[in-house]
Amino acid sequence: MPYYGLLIVLLVIGDQSLKFWITNNIQLGAVDSFIPGLLSFTNLRNIGAAWSILEGQQWFFIVISIVALILICYFLWRYRANWHFGWPLSLILAGTIGNFVDRLRLGYVVDMFQLDFINFPIFNIADMCLTVGVILMIIAILFEDEGTKND
Repeated sequence: MPYYGLLIVLLVIGDQSLKFWITNNIQLGAVDSFIPGLLSFTNLRNIGAAWSILEGQQWFFIVISIVALILICYFLWRYRANWHFGWPLSLILAGTIGNFVDRLRLGYVVDMFQLDFINFPIFNIADMCLTVGVILMIIAILFEDEGTKND
């Protein structure tokens, strides 16, 4: 369990630190090539979810985030001994906290990673944590179900 906490803290600090750096070093809407043709940094204010879904519904996102934080903490505590669930839940929790802090502090989420080779939404470290965490959780659930069927 302590490793989960350390992972969560490091990811949230990394997410918030990069967002702070981006907002102080890249003008809003500007694009700065990092790896030409692959990845650029930008400074985007996202007042919705992915693809700006539910744009401007900050209270909705705050309430959903609070409920999600409570549920994720419960499941992380319940499954703390099972690393198949603990690591994905830690990533999901870190991502939820990272974007929740932005919504509370700023009223929007700071996004910065732009993939130059594909038309894809601009995202941040918290979004990556959420995405990877959900994918790992799905894999853990599928393998857990397989293990249960084989018993």
